[in-house]
Amino acid sequence: MTVGDAARQTGWSARMLRYLERTALVVPRRSSAGYRLYGLLELNQLRSLAELRTRFDVEIADLAFAARLRREPDLRAAVDTWFAASEDALEWEQRKHERLLAA
Repeated sequence: MTVGDAARQTGWSARMLRYLERTALVVPRRSSAGYRLYGLLELNQLRSLAELRTRFDVEIADLAFAARLRREPDLRAAVDTWFAASEDALEWEQRKHERLLAA
């Protein structure tokens, strides 16, 4: 089914379906002429994506970033390093305040 048909079937707009493809969240096959072809797999992905957004109150951009973290090990490592540094800084500040209060 084409992008327009998939949009009507799932309630997503054709524009959003193109965005989901650009972010690699739902990637339909292409016809020999280059048209997007949505099958049962993609329709199910779109339905489950809508349920996921509703259930956990997350935005498409959040999910696109989460997908990038899974696909890009360097990005994942950089984010992990940032969180670890933030936790270390918070722990250091906490110890400093405890020492000040004890004095």
